[in-house]
Amino acid sequence: MSDDVFSMEGKTVIVTGASYGFGVTWADALSERGANIVGTSRSLDRLGDTAAMVEAKGRRFLPVACDVTDYEQVENLMKAAWDEFGTVDVLINNAGISDLSAWRAEHSDNDMFRQIVETDLTGLWHCCRAAAQYFLRQGHGNIINLSSIFGVGGFEGRTPGYFAAKGGVTRLTEFLATEWGDRGIRVNALAPTVFDTPMTHDGLIQSGVMEMLEGRTPMRRIGQTEDLVGPIVFLASDASQYVTGAILPLDGGLTASRGYSPGPWPMDEFDPEGRGKPINPGDPWD
Repeated sequence: MSDDVFSMEGKTVIVTGASYGFGVTWADALSERGANIVGTSRSLDRLGDTAAMVEAKGRRFLPVACDVTDYEQVENLMKAAWDEFGTVDVLINNAGISDLSAWRAEHSDNDMFRQIVETDLTGLWHCCRAAAQYFLRQGHGNIINLSSIFGVGGFEGRTPGYFAAKGGVTRLTEFLATEWGDRGIRVNALAPTVFDTPMTHDGLIQSGVMEMLEGRTPMRRIGQTEDLVGPIVFLASDASQYVTGAILPLDGGLTASRGYSPGPWPMDEFDPEGRGKPINPGDPWD
């Protein structure tokens, strides 16, 4: 083992959904430690900033257009990565979507449920399966899935498709770690809480969710971008070489505090058409 077990020098990492959010943070952190990056997005032109960031560190960046819900595109992604680099060491399944409407489950949109499950669970499975064809043959591989605190508990989060998908990711991670562990593949997952990012900040403040989550979280704050770096470096590097099947919460202790009630959900007052309101016994049909 290298003297620096956290080094990514000479390794190649695939990051799906690398054009924004967590994907950019993880591409930045791992390239900073020596990794070459294969980054995906549905549109190639959205990967320009990520490519420039990685290449400015002296690392190679391969952009690949890929819709993870299309298995043929995922197969093409894996072929392109192995053709370019000869081997791939880590797959980070980051691509995903969510539903920000915060409607109550009984008001939720069926098509949105389907889209979330197809992207966040089925699309993730496509990537795991396609990468495994190479990982198993080369005798080593490291898969890091993006689950969520919503995939390990029934928090009142108002996104039924997201809960279903991330719950599936959690169980699938554990299954694949068991299935492939004796053939050189490690499979783990990160389970973040809600994070305060430039894209989410205003909505979290205006809706009251920021204050509610800070009050409910033992560390009394929600996640910041810098909180993502250590965990991804640990799981991607040789520092975690005997870790597989783990679901690592990034949540300030939130999942450890099961049983605490958040009180009224502030999003109940946020939707002007009332779809944050619960349907209660005796309510009339609309």
